[in-house]
Amino acid sequence: MAGDLIGAMALIATPDTILSIVIASFFGFVVGALPGLTATMAVALLIPITFLLSPVAAIASIVSAAAMSIFAGDIPGALLRIPGTPASAAYMTDANALVRKGEAGFVIGASAVFGMIGGVIGTVILIAAAPLLADFALSFSSFEFFWLGCLGLSCAVLVAGDDLLKGMGALMIGLLIACVGMDYTTGYPRFTFGSWALLEGISFIPALIGMFALPEILRLLSDRSPRHQLPEAEPGSALMKIARAGRRHWWPSLRGSVMGTAIGSLPGAGADIAAWISVAVTRRATREPEKWGKGHIEPIVAGGSANNAALAGAWIPALVFAIPGDTITAIAIGVLYLKGVNPGPMVFVENGQIVYAVFLVFFLANLMLLPFGWIAIRMAGLVLRVPTAVIAPTLLVLACLGAFAINNDMSGLLVMLGLGALAVGMNAAGLPLAPAVLGIVMGRIVEQNLMQSLISTQGSLAGFFERPASAVLGALTIGLWSIALLRQLARMLRGARRPG
Repeated sequence: MAGDLIGAMALIATPDTILSIVIASFFGFVVGALPGLTATMAVALLIPITFLLSPVAAIASIVSAAAMSIFAGDIPGALLRIPGTPASAAYMTDANALVRKGEAGFVIGASAVFGMIGGVIGTVILIAAAPLLADFALSFSSFEFFWLGCLGLSCAVLVAGDDLLKGMGALMIGLLIACVGMDYTTGYPRFTFGSWALLEGISFIPALIGMFALPEILRLLSDRSPRHQLPEAEPGSALMKIARAGRRHWWPSLRGSVMGTAIGSLPGAGADIAAWISVAVTRRATREPEKWGKGHIEPIVAGGSANNAALAGAWIPALVFAIPGDTITAIAIGVLYLKGVNPGPMVFVENGQIVYAVFLVFFLANLMLLPFGWIAIRMAGLVLRVPTAVIAPTLLVLACLGAFAINNDMSGLLVMLGLGALAVGMNAAGLPLAPAVLGIVMGRIVEQNLMQSLISTQGSLAGFFERPASAVLGALTIGLWSIALLRQLARMLRGARRPG
């Protein structure tokens, strides 16, 4: 092990690897900060470049771009209320509320610092417990993934606020949209209205842009107040506030980091689900529930820590069993194969130096969040001074480009416009958008695992509780539903007894 670690340090110290980390970090920062462009897209765009690099430099560029773009996705969510990634939508409301109070530097700096902390903790867990966690994740069947998906959907409703009925209504809208496309078991088209573009379902990125970006762009166009009245982001004062937040909210950060790593190690889960679940758990455990949604740093600490920790966790099954934890590691596995490195149980024996080099790259990539976070704080003041007449049309152009670029046709634009109109209606009705968006993301995953499970048990529901892990997840999910329903009933009874 010591020899592999020394060899890994020598591989990392080469000029091409260091240069790859810096350039890929800058590229990920730019892509992540643009609404609608995800970490997966940043990594995918790097694939042609990796052909020219050594195996370590190629993986270093992928890891650096992914870590940086996940952090950078928080920037448009905080400054413009348009999430750059699905994960940042979990705590976007509080981030934007803090920016409106003149705390832009505090929010962006906290996202960078706690993202770095989560990434480092996730990397430590990755190094120490990769075989154990990967083996646990490998034991999951469709039953466990069904309950995990239901648990994620439940957390979305709980995060939405105190009105359970509105949260459930928004979630049902998202699940209905997720039904568009071919039926998983029969292949029969559902709600496609004869359009071939909808056979694969609603593309998530245009949906995200439409539901979050378009209503905000309309709000910006109708808002005549000058943006330059917002206070600028000051790095010096932000650092003091971040230090205080770290001392006060160290437990949500640690808990989010551990949860993010564990959830990220489950194939198909990823940073999005990790952030949502971490924020939901933190909201239920907080001592300051009245501050949530009004500009509170705690959800940013919990969600930001889980984001980057999940990125490290996704590499556990990827390295040990060649099973991608998310789309980013799926791309990375393909690059490793092209470079002659075969992930699997023998990778620690055959390519030990490269594996430990990947671990060291994670440390460097997460440390790069700090200087780029400082750059983002300095840029925040410039963004906040841009007039609405300039920024709103620019955002509209970027939103249209992001929606069109997914499939390179007009279907993405139509989805964006349609769901944007739906989001405007939901806002007018007081329905939260977050549960609907997560319903679109996870609806198909839940349906597929449900149908696989029912087929394997020939329609018997007992199979969902026969396996120990499935029984625990099922009991946890049903218990969470029961507690939420009982609280809603108690709230309704108290309202009925209140005079007048």
